Formats: sequence, C-alpha cells, structure tokens
Amino acid sequence: MDPGGLHGLPIINNYLDGTQGGAMGKASPSGMHFRDSKRKVDYVLAYHYRKRLTRPPPGPGSPERTRRSASLALVSNGGTGKGCVEDDGQRALQEWPGLPGVEVMALSPLDALEEEKRLQREEFERNLVEAGLEIEKDPENKSQGLSFVRIHAPWQVLSREAELLKIKMPTKKMYEITEEGGILKTLNEIWCKLTEPLQPQVPQQENTKMKNLSYPFSREKIYLYNIKDKDTFFDNATRSRIVREILKRTSTKARNSMGISTLIANNVYDAAYPLHDGHYEGQNDDMNERKLLYREWARYGAFYKFQPIQLIRKYFGEKIGLYFAWLGLYTEFLIPSSVVGIIVFLYGCITIESDIPSKEMCDQRNAFTMCPLCDNFCDYWNLSSACATARASHLFDNPATVFFSIFMALWATMFLEQWKRLQMRLSYFWDLTGLEEEEEHPRPEYETKLLQKKLKNKTITEDNPNEKLTCSDRMPGYAANFGLILFMIMLTFSAVFGVIVYRITTAAALSFSTNETTRSNVRVTVTATAVIINLVVILILDEIYGAVAKWLTEIEIPKTEKSFEERLILKAFLLKFVNSYAPIFYVAFFKGRFVGRPGRYVYVFEGYRMEECAPGGCLMELCIQLSIIMLGKQLIQNNLFEIGIPKLKKLFRKLKDERTEPKEVDTNQSKDPQQWDLDYTLEPFTGLTPEYMEMIIQFGFVTLFVASFPLAPLFALLNNVIEVRLDAKKFVTELRRPDTVRAKDIGIWYDILSGIGKLSVIINAFVIAVTSDFIPRLMYQYAYSQNGTMHGFINHTLSYFNVSHLKAGTQPANSLFAQDVLFCRFKDYREPPWSPNQYEFSKQYWAVLSARLAFVILFQNLVMFLSVLVDWMIPDIPKDISQQIKKEKSVLVDFFLKEEHEKLKLIESFMARDKRKRKSGTKSRRSRAASFSQFTRSPKGSFTSFSSQHTVV
Repeated sequence: MDPGGLHGLPIINNYLDGTQGGAMGKASPSGMHFRDSKRKVDYVLAYHYRKRLTRPPPGPGSPERTRRSASLALVSNGGTGKGCVEDDGQRALQEWPGLPGVEVMALSPLDALEEEKRLQREEFERNLVEAGLEIEKDPENKSQGLSFVRIHAPWQVLSREAELLKIKMPTKKMYEITEEGGILKTLNEIWCKLTEPLQPQVPQQENTKMKNLSYPFSREKIYLYNIKDKDTFFDNATRSRIVREILKRTSTKARNSMGISTLIANNVYDAAYPLHDGHYEGQNDDMNERKLLYREWARYGAFYKFQPIQLIRKYFGEKIGLYFAWLGLYTEFLIPSSVVGIIVFLYGCITIESDIPSKEMCDQRNAFTMCPLCDNFCDYWNLSSACATARASHLFDNPATVFFSIFMALWATMFLEQWKRLQMRLSYFWDLTGLEEEEEHPRPEYETKLLQKKLKNKTITEDNPNEKLTCSDRMPGYAANFGLILFMIMLTFSAVFGVIVYRITTAAALSFSTNETTRSNVRVTVTATAVIINLVVILILDEIYGAVAKWLTEIEIPKTEKSFEERLILKAFLLKFVNSYAPIFYVAFFKGRFVGRPGRYVYVFEGYRMEECAPGGCLMELCIQLSIIMLGKQLIQNNLFEIGIPKLKKLFRKLKDERTEPKEVDTNQSKDPQQWDLDYTLEPFTGLTPEYMEMIIQFGFVTLFVASFPLAPLFALLNNVIEVRLDAKKFVTELRRPDTVRAKDIGIWYDILSGIGKLSVIINAFVIAVTSDFIPRLMYQYAYSQNGTMHGFINHTLSYFNVSHLKAGTQPANSLFAQDVLFCRFKDYREPPWSPNQYEFSKQYWAVLSARLAFVILFQNLVMFLSVLVDWMIPDIPKDISQQIKKEKSVLVDFFLKEEHEKLKLIESFMARDKRKRKSGTKSRRSRAASFSQFTRSPKGSFTSFSSQHTVV
C-alpha cells in the first residue's frame, strides 16, 4: 500500500482511518475505489450506529470534547494494543486507567448494547486486517446514522485464498476445440447465420475455436498463469467471493460468533454485499458489465434476443447463470409444444361440426328429458339445452388430445435430457467439471443451538470438534414439522371443501330464483365464481405456506446453508403443490363420481346433493379451472407481486431510515451518493428458491393436466418471454449484487422436475381414461355400435329412471312440461326400471371400467418405455464435450511436463553457470595468492587490511 497516495490519511496495519478531518471530501470519483482512487472496493459492510446520549454533548471548542474524541479515536483505531477490545466496554476502558480524557461512566441498557456492538465491530475489523484485508471506514459525524466499511483484498490475500479455495484460473496454454463435422456442423452454421440478429451485442472471445487451459490456482506454479495485471487477473466476482469466504470464517470472541452471518443475525452489521459495477443507465458514463447487461438483456425491449449467458455467469456467478440457462432452455422448449398444442386445439375447432355425439346432443328432435338437477325446485330439462357445453367440450376432448398427452410426456423427457447435456456443456466451458463440494461453514442458528447445548452440558471449555446436534436435539423441530405440515395440507383440503359447499349452496339458491336467465346460467355462474374464489385462496395460502415452510425449516436447525435450502425447497414445494393442484384434482377425479342416482342421491347436508358434472362431462370444467388458476397465478403472483412487493419493501425501508435518522447536516458527506450508498437502498438477494418455485409449479400446469388444456404450453411461453426479462431486470436494477456461488448443477430442482415428469404420465392417463369420454366412445364404436359409427352414442350413455320412484318431496313442484313425464334420463350405465336388477350397474359399466383401467396400464407403460428409450438414445454428455474433457486432461499433462522440463533446463543452466563462475573464481584466487606472496609483510598491518577487503568481496 502506497502511503503517499492516500492524501495524508493515517494508516495503521493496512487500516485506513476515516475519522480525520476532510477525508470524506475526497471520495472516489467512480464510487468503486478507496479514496486513493487506486484500490478497488471488493466488499462493503453497512451498519447503523448510535452515539452515547448519557450526557449532553459538549460545545465544539470545549476541552472535554477534545478529550472525548481523542479517547474514542484511541479505541476505534484498533492499532494501539491487543487488549483494547474485550467482551464488555468497562473492561476495555480499564486497560488505560491513567490516560487523561478517558472516563468510566455507567451506561444505560441501550447504550451498553450499542457499546457491545461497537466493540464487536472493532474486533471483527481488526481480525480482518490481521487476515490481510485492507479496510476503510466512514466517520461517524452524527449522533446516529448509517456508516459503511469498505474492504479491499490485496494480491497476497487473493492469491492465498484462491489457492485454498482451488479456484480454477486460465493458464498460458491454449488448445483448439474440435468441432463436430458433417451435416451437424453445416446445420449449426446455417442456424448461426439465421439467428445472428437475435444475438446480444456483448463482447465475445476473439477466437471461439480456442480455449484456455484452466488449472486450480497455485502460488508455487504461478509461472503457469497468464498474469498480465495483478489487479485484473481475478475478476470482480472472484474477488468478492474470496472476501466473502474470509468474512464467513473470521470470528469474534463476543458470544463466540463465527463469521459475518452471525454478526448480521445479531444486528452488529445490517448488511454485507459486493458492489455493482456502477450505474446501469446514462450515456455519458463508461460502459460497464452492469450497463451492458441492462441494455442487452434486462429490458423488455430486448425480449427477442438470446440471453448473454456467459456475461450473466461472469457477473452473477455460476449458480445464477445456471438458473437463467435452464429458464432459457425451458422457454425454447415451450415453442414446439405450443405449436403442437395450437394444432390440437385447431383440430378440435375444425372437427366440431362433424362430431356426431355433440350433434345428437344439440338435436332438439331427440328430446332427451333429463332428471331434475335438484330436489323440489328444479324441473325436468331437455338435454339439447346443454348444446353449447357439449360443443365446447369437443375442443379439448377429442382423439388428438391422446396424441398430445403422449407427445408432452416425451417432451418432458426430451427437455430433461437436453438440459443435462447443456448443463454438461456449460460445466466444461465454465471449468466446473472437476468441482469439488466445498466444506460449508455452520449456520449462525446452528452454532447458537450448539453453544446452548454445551452450556447446558457444561462442556463449553472442552474443545470437541466432533460435537454436534443429534436427532434427539432436533426432535421437537421434527415433531412440529410433521404436525404443522399435516395441518396445512388439511387446511388446503378444507378450503377446497369450503368451495365445494359454496358451489352446492349457490347452485341451489340460484335455482330458486324467479328470473329465467339466472336459472338458465346457474352452472356458468357457479363455476366462474368458484374458480375465482379458488384462485384467491391459492394466492393467499401460497404466501402463508412460504413463510411457514421457512419457519419450519429454521426450527429444524440444519447445519449448513445447503441443507437448509434443500429442506426449505422440499417443504415449500410440497405445500404449494398441494395448494395449487388440490382444486384441479377434485374436478378431474372426484367431482360427479359420488353423486348417486335418482331416487338415491348422496347428500352433503340435508337437502343439498353432491354436485354433478355438466352433461358434456367434467373435462370442460377442468379446462376452465386449470386455465384461470394458471393464468391468474402467472399474472398476479409471478408478475404483479414480483414487481410490486420489492418496490414496496424499498419504500418502507427508505421511510424507516428517514424516520430513525435525525435530520443532521453531515459536512463531510460527499455531494453525490457513492455506489455503496446506492446499493444499500436496493433489496437484498434472498436466493433463487422463489424463482425456481414459480417455474416448477408452471411446469406442473404444462405437463400434469395437459390432456384437458392443450393451450397451457402457449400461455406458459407467453408468460416466460416476460418472466425472463422481469427476472433479469430485477437482478440488474432492483437487487443488491448477489454473492457469486459456484455450482455444477441446479441441485434438487432437477429431481423435482423428473418426479413431475413421471407423475404427469400417470395423471394424464387417468384424465384421458376417467375424466374424458375417450374410452366410452371407443368402446361404443367398436363394441356396441351396429354400424361402427358414433350414431346413438348419447342414447347409449343415458340410463332410464321411472319418475314414480322419486322420493316424496323431491319431485318438481311446478313442472313446466306439458305432458306427463313417465321416464327421465340420467348419465350413467345402469339397468332400466323394467329390468329384474333395476338401477344396478349394467354390463356396459363394467366393460367400460375394465377398458379404462386397461388403457391406464397400457398408456403408462407405453409412455414410460418411450421415455426410457429416449433417455437411453440421448447421451447425458455430448460426444464432443466428452472428447474435449479427455483432450484437456492430456493437454494438461503435456503442458505440465513441458513446463517442468523447461524449469529443469533453466535450473541446470543456472547450475552450469554457477559451476563456471566457481571455476573462474578458483583460478583468480590462485593468481591473487601467487601475486600476494611476493609482497613483504608490513609492520603497519597492511596485510590484514588487504585480506579483510577480499573477505568482504
């Protein structure tokens, strides 16, 4: 560190004290460096301070103020002695009992807490300096306010930590990447030409056919690396990652806190974050990576461009880079599924006029008189009045949906296989192929619980590194998890049941209406309002479940952040999965299955029958339910909440800071806010779990019930085009810069995706077999139809019921039908009233049920076989990447051998040169000895003087 370049500021053990007058007036012009404009700010710690208010502050010129400021400066500099920071403030002041100006005073509880925090900060910062970091602090000029500690990592620290963390860095050696030849190369070149306008305008590697050989950094082998400038050899993301690792392992004696996470949890510091690379807007400033990302990626106007994945990874790290790469691939894969879904939908539109069952239902000449939909108040009705529902059902309930279900199951397998290949390709180019699992530091909550256990067992003095929390310690947390998760699932089912009761009671109430229009639109009104209620309940419970899942994971006390994240993901996914899909499962598989029959209906409450499916089946209602919940969640939760909530939080935090901080004029404050001030006002990054979760739930909507809603991939595609840019804008402009985390895969999310893909095969099989009319139509056409057509299908599916068998008090009170009705019809396969086994299930019912179960087994096994076949045919690792990895290993060995050989030759040349010098030195000594013997000894000691000169030489 060059003292001459620090504008006269005092330096104590690399510690730059900002309490000197006029220091803040010379802030870094870029907001990215220390005040010397040379050393880069690699990390920032922010904290709120509050000075002691035990007595009124003295005047500006009083000697008491001078003495007090001198004593405070003495304590805060941290360079005067090792014992200046202890566990309490009184002991610290007792170190210098004879110093003038230092007074021991009784502190109020609030002042004592603030003093303890200050002492912990000073000790922590002194430990950072001892670790080799250089820090710079703001002066605390106000009675209370916000202050920042800026941290810079010099080369010695960066190189040491890079070696400890085994960070792969590019060497001098470059080797050629062999590309696939033949038709694939030609197609790739054509594709690159066609998509050139869609490529983001970001700096690319000069020669894309060459790759730097990377090797874990080693100070002993520093000659291997291409180090042109030590300040830029490690990029900003790597520098901040190294500083974060030091912050995580640096401890303080107070409360045995381990690392910055504990200090933030104890409110000693408010935040710790790396800086963004300057402003993202403005034309006059120099171009930086943040501005480049905003211009080419994080704007809605750039929605048609590909994502600059390499730049995203460089700026945010591998973990976030992998998320956006996965999201990009998922969005691309939605394009073919959307096209096929539109074709299936159009097929339904084209064939609607030639659909014989819907024609028979709409034909008023058939005059199918249906049984009443409710007791007493509902009249008999003609099936032709449900013509519109039947025609609409055909749009989604046609033979093409079976093909589409098989296609989507294979699509999910193809997507996962392609992601594994892309993930492997990115791992190779991002030097993650040999990435080892880093040892994680324990979480602060885990350390606190372990400390409490030691105190309870009185083993605090024993140094036992293997001591940990056992299952018995976590048993209360596990019990609470099991009980609360079960309660939450039951709460979801209760909400679904509540909506069912609403539908039944509302349908009955509307049936009593004297308005003909109201009575005729009962089913549409009830369905639409019930779905909206379902959506609101889902949105509310989703927010509650997210908070509950986090709290349940915290009381489990996982040891590391990774285990905490995995457990949180599993709990949140389970609760949100049940919450999102429970109403849809009810409509698909339970609604209309337990209705009973005329004369023996199943009642929920007295007088309220279980609800039935529409005459065209439940598939149309399932489609409405799925589409409204999916679109509502995407529009409200994924977009409005994602935009609005961070802005509200930012506004709330700003108002809170303005309310708590006194309005004092800070004369030393820089006129323009620095980058650390701007970044502090941004929302802290809380992880990728919410981003993945909303996409995983969407993936479930796209795959699980796609047989009932072929347009689901299209709506998902439209949402994701916006979602990519929304997430990008949030990361670039709304959030503090996240810590870079190296990760070679997307972790547990892949297993969840794979599980949803397998579950979708089973669910779609049951939707086609049970919910739709595909199997009954197939059975009728090939087993019961006299001429092999669908003529007579509607009559075949309707059973007869003798109205005289209706229970007393359930008959229509005021029937509008002119003629007396002897028989009414209802949808089921049952024996007619003139049969010996009247109203029992007919042979057709058991034949159709057998066919349905056979279809489920056949469909499931066929699709699973095809999925396994696709999985087997597509290798997880691309062939060219597999070859490159092998080639890289051989190139690395050759490079090392060559470098070692050159090093050995260099050593041999030095040894040979040294041997020649030694020989020439021996000859010169002999000649000097011969000439020296010719001299006569001088009594004045000239001999001694001469020999001593040769000794020095």
